Amino acid sequence: MAEAAPSKSGTMAGLTLKNIMKIYPHSGDQKKSKKKKGEPEKKTNLQVTDEGVIAVQKFNLDIGDKEFIVLVGPSGCGKSTTLRMVAGLEEISGGELYIDGKLMNDVAPKDRDIAMVFQSYALYPHMTVYENMAFPLKLRKVPKDEIDRRVREAADILDITQYLERKPKALSGGQRQRVAIGRAIVREPKVLLMDEPLSNLDAKLRNQMRAEIIKLRQKINTTFMYVTHDQTEAMTLGDRIVIMKDGYIQQIGTPQEVFDHPANLFVAGFIGMPQMNFFDAKLVNEGGKYAVSVGGCKVVLSEEKQKNLSGKKVAAQDITLGVRPSHMVLSKDPANTLSATIEVSELMGSEVHFHANANGKDVVVIVPTMDADGERIDSFHSGDKLNLTFSGNVCHVFDKDGKNLEF
Repeated sequence: MAEAAPSKSGTMAGLTLKNIMKIYPHSGDQKKSKKKKGEPEKKTNLQVTDEGVIAVQKFNLDIGDKEFIVLVGPSGCGKSTTLRMVAGLEEISGGELYIDGKLMNDVAPKDRDIAMVFQSYALYPHMTVYENMAFPLKLRKVPKDEIDRRVREAADILDITQYLERKPKALSGGQRQRVAIGRAIVREPKVLLMDEPLSNLDAKLRNQMRAEIIKLRQKINTTFMYVTHDQTEAMTLGDRIVIMKDGYIQQIGTPQEVFDHPANLFVAGFIGMPQMNFFDAKLVNEGGKYAVSVGGCKVVLSEEKQKNLSGKKVAAQDITLGVRPSHMVLSKDPANTLSATIEVSELMGSEVHFHANANGKDVVVIVPTMDADGERIDSFHSGDKLNLTFSGNVCHVFDKDGKNLEF
């Protein structure tokens, strides 16, 4: 990764993380003793070495000025640890962190020109909203009139001006989170770090706050680094998303790139709701053309996929085939189709979700409630047979180790 060049104007706020690592040293049986009775074991596949548990491995990322980067992955994948290393709340075990072109590994958190928003809001209960937002500026001995200007400006952006004289306990969860964001942006930081800021909100509020963050991003001049385990947040907020698992980056790309071209089985299964369907299948090459064969169905791949596979001289082999639920198509003709048996049918207004068994695998099929001939599709019931097919441009072809064979 190229090192971020220092800014001449002083306004650039790019981030560069080079080979960043975090190792938690062994602490004997201390951790075991901390586990409460009846508490479930936290499952993790993090690498354990003589030095300790490696929570983040070889993390390389260049974040551009004013870019919105989202780190996403399951619990325990290292995303919050990475964010805390950028904030200076966790020591960096290896690698280099640059903010605005300057090496920050040993710089104190208060001198990094970053602000952080936590999921727990962390507001002072005895202070009003105004006082909470003004507090970081008072600590920096910013003049009173400048504090007032910044607090009122941030309150206006976040639409919380009417709550400035209230205490946090008189606010809803969404309003408190706006105050926490306001307290961060009054500092006008170069980098705004957000650690699962919406996870304490209910679904409706979460959707509202997501829209608010998108609006906020357009109004303030800062670089965002956002952590979530919610892939909907990642897909809607991020310019690019970084998908992590077991301390490693799995893929970096725009939301559309990781949806259309997942690098491996993990990314394919993690991004997209409902999850992508996977089948044990064969990749065959007949007459110089690649096709996938699963059950009684053989589909020739699209020209783009032909080009990608032939360019890499991919051999015919056993594969894992991925097809998204909305890309499965019902066929009236059973010839050259994959046979499936409906287990559960869910009517979702304009579409039906079929949970079925096909070729020994559980699959989800999403189809419109009305087909092209005007026939209602929701007349299917549990135990009915479906004839499934799909086109060659929606297949995702993975080798048995889980790597996408196209890339």
